[in-house]
Amino acid sequence: MEFFYIFLSFALGGILKGATGAGAPIVAVPIITLFYDVPTAVTIFVIPNLLSNLWQVWAYRRDQLPPALSYRLAGTGLVGAAIGTVMLAYLPTDFLTMMVGVLVVAYIGFRLAKPDWKLEYAAALRIVLPVGTVAGVLQGAVGISAPVSLTFLNAMKPERRQFIATISLFFISMAAAQLPVMIGFGLMTMERFWISCLALVPLMAFMPLGALIARYVPRGVFDKIILVMLGFIAVQLIADVIAGG
Repeated sequence: MEFFYIFLSFALGGILKGATGAGAPIVAVPIITLFYDVPTAVTIFVIPNLLSNLWQVWAYRRDQLPPALSYRLAGTGLVGAAIGTVMLAYLPTDFLTMMVGVLVVAYIGFRLAKPDWKLEYAAALRIVLPVGTVAGVLQGAVGISAPVSLTFLNAMKPERRQFIATISLFFISMAAAQLPVMIGFGLMTMERFWISCLALVPLMAFMPLGALIARYVPRGVFDKIILVMLGFIAVQLIADVIAGG
């Protein structure tokens, strides 16, 4: 039954990724954490994250934002993800679970409070190095960088194709750092590796459905549905940690 929830989490992640070009971890990681733990959730997401974003980078290869921003974001994300993965190997599970719940709440709060916030390119270029590093650390430690990475990039208001190309490169760089560190620290077991490989199937299979939904369902309505679902998941994660403590 638990494998069904892994399938469901990646299917929902695929729908969100197909509709928006990103965001699969913000759905998949919390759901998997509910039934397993944070290390399992983060580890089995690495292969689907790497391969699905490789495909998107190739498909949107002519739409990258200027290298001064996109390469710096990806490079610092790589460094941050390596640091975060070491944290994942050592930090207590309850602490990591609470971090996932709190980050999801923070993401929801910012989306609701600042839906139209605009970040000028010059300002983004000045802060991209710390933003990429912090987002990478969060991705490595708890599998969710969206409160920083997606908020940062969305605030620049790029065209959809530019957004997908740039965020996909960022996710590739983080996954490339996570995988060898996970292997080195014993987080990526053979069982998790095969589950991670199989999880690519529902993620990729449901991305076209997300793209279809994006054509017919208003973006605002779709976003609200996702935020409500994430709210329930975040509350459950935080409540489980408190109850267990």
